[in-house]
Amino acid sequence: MLELDAITAGYERGAPVVRDARLTVGPGESVGLLGPSGCGKSTLAKVAALLHRPAAGTVTLDGRVVDGWRHRAPREQRTSVGVVFQQPRLSADPRLRLRDLIAEPLRATGQRAGADAAVRGLAATVGLGEELLGRRPHEVSDGQLQRACLARALVLRPRWLVCDEMTAMLDASTTAALVAVVEEYRRERGVGLLAVGHDRVLLERWCDRTVRWEDVAAA
Repeated sequence: MLELDAITAGYERGAPVVRDARLTVGPGESVGLLGPSGCGKSTLAKVAALLHRPAAGTVTLDGRVVDGWRHRAPREQRTSVGVVFQQPRLSADPRLRLRDLIAEPLRATGQRAGADAAVRGLAATVGLGEELLGRRPHEVSDGQLQRACLARALVLRPRWLVCDEMTAMLDASTTAALVAVVEEYRRERGVGLLAVGHDRVLLERWCDRTVRWEDVAAA
């Protein structure tokens, strides 16, 4: 279970953008979090992905309370959550070729053996041609780069996925393709998914249930 309880979070002391938010995602469940731009849902997504320490509240992951964030989180917790952001160009190191971008989590956790095979397999899974793996982010389209970012999120085989506006910058065909990849992975491995967005139709078609921001966080 991924549980967010009474989360208050922000970036400036005394000026939270999320207040008293509560949300749960069960193993194998897909939950859509629907809200307008600027409401704070992306901040809550970062808290759920263990990338942003809240000012108050508790995150519980697989029955264990989280007490470390980003690189200070225990490896078991840190590697159990994969995350895909809205803007791939802001989350991809422009110096890395796509094969190295996808393999980055493996190398960061000392799992270099088999990395090349894992990258090739995931590239095929997300629909990224092998001829693109030698290119850098500025040499590919937004859709191609987001495919690589999704592969990077899956490379450690996480038990939880956080997709923060993953398809907001993509065309309809790429959106459908990446949602299909996430859903196949979720079904095969029993993964819990938190999909954050402002497209009600997409979230309701994609997720088991959709919750509105006003029902999650205090005004």
